[in-house]
Amino acid sequence: MIRFGVIGAGRIGKVHAKTIAQNPKAALAYIADVNAKAAGDLAGLHGAKVASVDEIMRAKDVDAVLIGSPTGFHAEQIQAASSAGKAIMCEKPVSLEVKTIHETLKVVEKNKSTLMIGFNRRFDPSFAELEARIRKGAVGDVEIVTVISRDPAPPPAEYVKGSGGLFRDMMIHDFDMARFLMAEEFVVVQALGAALVDHAIGEAGDVDTAAVQMQTATGRIAVITNSRRATYGYDQRMEVHGSRGMLSARNVHNTTVELHNGQGTQADPIQNFFLERYAQAYANELNSFIAAVESGNRDPRPNGVDGLKAQMLADAATESWKSGKPVKVG
Repeated sequence: MIRFGVIGAGRIGKVHAKTIAQNPKAALAYIADVNAKAAGDLAGLHGAKVASVDEIMRAKDVDAVLIGSPTGFHAEQIQAASSAGKAIMCEKPVSLEVKTIHETLKVVEKNKSTLMIGFNRRFDPSFAELEARIRKGAVGDVEIVTVISRDPAPPPAEYVKGSGGLFRDMMIHDFDMARFLMAEEFVVVQALGAALVDHAIGEAGDVDTAAVQMQTATGRIAVITNSRRATYGYDQRMEVHGSRGMLSARNVHNTTVELHNGQGTQADPIQNFFLERYAQAYANELNSFIAAVESGNRDPRPNGVDGLKAQMLADAATESWKSGKPVKVG
């Protein structure tokens, strides 16, 4: 039985707490959050106890720590959990600073800790199947990976000031997916960006519309496009083109019902919220972590290095957007 301490009782903490409670091989022991009511409500829902972060780190009856706190606390809490001998599942990113990620991974390596980073999209059933078929050779040699990710609506301009920017906050998921699908490292990045949705986001120093091209040392290409606005829902699509064909993963609609008549074909809208669209991915992700801890697998994927590589791509894209020039990664 893997006993968990969950840090963060917000929306992602609630999602993970539910998965822990439903897994017969796991138990939810403690919840920590600066919002005492949120912590108490979530703990009460699942029969857990409220504790401070320090108490969770010291607790003898905690085997694993799930970190769903704000980004600025991730590295510090990973290091503390590692030093306390806990297995760690942490939401992305490890840190907005590559230097801090390096320092954190040194602690994890020194303590031989189990660390998994929450790039949940790898565990989406369709995207996981897409990657599996690539590895089986369905499209031959991969030549171009295309990732499209568009949010239904932009966040408040105030949010972007502390987010690290679109490339580090939103597109980082797509950088990880591009690496996951390509299975090669990208060596050069070129980015374009603009504030076309909300000018206040531009005034805050960020973009809400962006496109990135990346290339590996062997010449293979990935193209990522992001927008903070999609009037038709949460747009999540991928395409992989290779020497023998093409694989694609489409959007998930509210239902599969379609109307066909003289005016054409009409389908229900696509799902509109990330927690709805990736509900199964979040569950699969955490259940995979639980299975890894139980089996003694100390290197579940995506791991800390995957977190580092995605952050390096995000940094390169941010630099390229600002300079208007291609940037070599690292």
